[in-house]
Amino acid sequence: MAVEPSILALRDVHAGYGDIEILRGIDLELPQGTMTAVIGSNGAGKSTLLKTIFGSVGTSSGTIEYLGQDITGLAPTDRLRRGLVLIPQGRSNFPEMTVEENLEMGAFIRNDPEVSRDINANYERFPLLRERRHQQAGNLSGGEQQMLEMAMALMLSPKLALVDEPSLGLSAGVQATVFDSIGELRRAGTTVLMVEQNAVQALKISDAGIVIELGRVSARGSGVDMLNDPDVRRAYLGLA
Repeated sequence: MAVEPSILALRDVHAGYGDIEILRGIDLELPQGTMTAVIGSNGAGKSTLLKTIFGSVGTSSGTIEYLGQDITGLAPTDRLRRGLVLIPQGRSNFPEMTVEENLEMGAFIRNDPEVSRDINANYERFPLLRERRHQQAGNLSGGEQQMLEMAMALMLSPKLALVDEPSLGLSAGVQATVFDSIGELRRAGTTVLMVEQNAVQALKISDAGIVIELGRVSARGSGVDMLNDPDVRRAYLGLA
């Protein structure tokens, strides 16, 4: 079976906040078109990893390659223009704007006549957003807002989406809707790297999983292998 080329490669990446180093030599490759779950203890560096890839946290050493090019020094807006998006932890929409206005804002770096077409495409993917199109985003439920943020990301036709704790604070029932939304990213052809507190569900829908511990990748494998690994089950999944 042919191996998909890597869309992202991190080589010995160190990063953090001021004098505090959080990532201590990350090596990571993501094949195109795959979904990878990032799991680990609180404070291990999972969210910092996503922010470093996006460029909102700078590297102190190491390189980040995206689509075969070194983007280590690029600003986040330049990474956005290349199809690399971050869907951060917590709500990141414009609560006083309508759903449709939020989708328009999702395309803020675009300068083409196809924005309306892509908004309609998102309404086809997420019929609930069509129903809510004239409602303020802040009046949507938590799961609906997360769905909106997935749709906003799709307005940029991303090649790689970094998704940080999408189900945080949501009920188990609403989480199912959120994971369906993440599946839409994948079905649209986007490679997904996801940090998620519900590690069991994240690994179930992912091709691969990695464990971050103390700022390093301490384990990796397929989603199924990680679910069945006794050490991973005991330490990170809450399973015997």
